[in-house]
Amino acid sequence: MAARCRTGPTCSASTTSRACSPNSSRSAPRSPDDGSHLGRRRIVAGFERRLRRRKFWGEVRKGGRAPRRAIPAPARPTPRDPRHGPRVSDRKSSGFERRLRRRKSLGGGSDGAQSPPPRERRLAERVLRLEAEGILALVPRLGDAFVRAVQCLHECRGRVIVSGMGKSGLIGRKIAATLASTGTPAYFLHPAEGVHGDLGIVARGDVILAISNSGETGEMLAILEHLKRLGTPIVLMTGNPQSTLARQCDVVLDLSVAEEACPMNLAPTTSTTAVLAMGDALAMVLLDRKGLRPEGYAALHPRGTLGWRALFRVADLMHTGDGVPVVHEEMAMKDVIVEMTAKRLGVTTVVDATGRLVGVVTDGDLRRLHLREGSILGLRARDCMTRNPKVIGAGELAARALEMMESFAITSLAIVGAAEKPVGLIHLHDILRAKIV
Repeated sequence: MAARCRTGPTCSASTTSRACSPNSSRSAPRSPDDGSHLGRRRIVAGFERRLRRRKFWGEVRKGGRAPRRAIPAPARPTPRDPRHGPRVSDRKSSGFERRLRRRKSLGGGSDGAQSPPPRERRLAERVLRLEAEGILALVPRLGDAFVRAVQCLHECRGRVIVSGMGKSGLIGRKIAATLASTGTPAYFLHPAEGVHGDLGIVARGDVILAISNSGETGEMLAILEHLKRLGTPIVLMTGNPQSTLARQCDVVLDLSVAEEACPMNLAPTTSTTAVLAMGDALAMVLLDRKGLRPEGYAALHPRGTLGWRALFRVADLMHTGDGVPVVHEEMAMKDVIVEMTAKRLGVTTVVDATGRLVGVVTDGDLRRLHLREGSILGLRARDCMTRNPKVIGAGELAARALEMMESFAITSLAIVGAAEKPVGLIHLHDILRAKIV
């Protein structure tokens, strides 16, 4: 007779099925202490631990932190274990420290410590240092050749024609502009255009200022013979005093440099800077020899800031004649106020019986006196005026008048003529309208 299934009436298997047969492993009852039952408990416990661990690491990867109850037992490796790598907060801290170190290396550290400069800064420092050394190396060479070059340019009755090819040509354009703006008429001649008709700008009496670092520039050699045929003196600035060009020029300035600032020692850098500096030196020496004053420089720069400052004088801007407010020192303050109001300058000059300037009355004087004395209508001009007023000559620069106003914190200056009589008045607004500043 088949054994009865111990699962009861809910079992869907037949009483003769293999699953409920006496030979099946599920058919025999097992005690709680049976080893197979203990194995199942261990399997379930292991599965739960893996589930908790998976849940824990999933939350950590999302940027959060798992609850403490989800952390496995201490016997197991924890997220802090070095074998599991740094925690998210540790990784963030490491990234912040790297960014901080990088910022300090670029000179942006908050502690003010000087970190070693990056490669770009070291390269820039090298360029500046080499170019500075190249300029300083020219100082000992300011000998007879430089003196003869200055003399040749100074005695020029025509114009200085500056010529150069490539980078030397670009530097030459700047030198020509500097010479022209400092009182030495100068033009730039492109050597390649010169052999195609532009040599016509060169005339007898001109002086040629040629620039060639190698001294072997083909375009410069092509126009040299034609320039010599005109009999024009030639001053050469070159880095090769033994070159073909140097042997055919009247004055040779040695501008050779030890090394170009280019890392490959190819691009014209130190050499062009040396030529530019020497050109400025020639222009400034010529400026001094010609005796050029700020007024003359301003005449060449009429629309520049310096031109405005140097061209305008006090006489060009001051009020004269009936436009100058003048009262007698015995005049009543009511009449003084009428004069100040009519001339609309906020000030009036005060003269004595001989017409000599003895003081001024300003709007500020009226306000201060009114606050101190009350009514001022019963007073005279001599009672309210400021004695020994600031004055300026009509021939002074308007910029000088502005400097005096700023220095003494005033808005107007009187101009006196013979016998110290007021002949004009200049106000701050007059200077501002002229766009001196």
